[in-house]
Amino acid sequence: MPETPRPRKIDVTPFQHSSAGKGKKFDLTRIDPAAKPYSSGDKAQDKTAAAALALEIDALQNLLYAHRRQRVLVVLQGTDTSGKDGTVRGVFGSTTPLGVHAVGWKAPNEDELAHYHLWRIHRQVPRAGEIVVFNRSHYEDVLVPVVNGWITPEQTRQRYAQINDFERLLSETGTVVLKFMLHISKDEQRLRLQERIDDPAKHWKFSLGDLEVRKQWDAYQAAYAAAISATGTPWAPWTVVPADSKTHRNLMIATLIVGALRALKLPPPPADPALVGLKVE
Repeated sequence: MPETPRPRKIDVTPFQHSSAGKGKKFDLTRIDPAAKPYSSGDKAQDKTAAAALALEIDALQNLLYAHRRQRVLVVLQGTDTSGKDGTVRGVFGSTTPLGVHAVGWKAPNEDELAHYHLWRIHRQVPRAGEIVVFNRSHYEDVLVPVVNGWITPEQTRQRYAQINDFERLLSETGTVVLKFMLHISKDEQRLRLQERIDDPAKHWKFSLGDLEVRKQWDAYQAAYAAAISATGTPWAPWTVVPADSKTHRNLMIATLIVGALRALKLPPPPADPALVGLKVE
């Protein structure tokens, strides 16, 4: 497999949180949504690098599928217009359907509400050899209900603990959990919402309810910061991705996913000895 050129060394620590339970809060306000820590400074070059990384993800995923011992769960969480769909296309658009699929989460239906909040999530986690991408996720259950006051602070703390236990179970049974919060500015969201209104081809992506949710911007930012603080663990850390730039967003996420897949050190499976010297007539 051709080696993708390695990007310059980046200190990702300021963008990550893995200290839940140690009294260390994550300050989301210190992350500039317009920052581009992984950028070369040239947009065309960044696009080329992201495309090369996407191809490497495909090659590494093939090895993951061939071994079928481990699994990867990628969580994409963010406000409306933060780029979850675009990330799926840009980062995983070069992968074959074999062993990779995305799950889009919407408000729970009646049947899902009749069960505990993680029931529907359990059913969609990756199988051995798979990469599953969550477009939104179980974190909706500690964001929307919190902002709207549907659950108490005690219930919120219980859900944080349950999520941490759930993700630890996944990690201990062979699933690499990669969680990305796509962080955009309020002004960038305004531009992207207006684009959906102005472009008839994007009307399907817009709902008047989006404007009501936008009025709760500060409450959602606080809820994200609290969730990251409470659920960024050593086995499932959070990475906040500055996402005002779509190109940088894809480059940063692709770089980190390639790094995680490389770290698995999966060699090509051993060949069947019967293939030695075999000639196809």
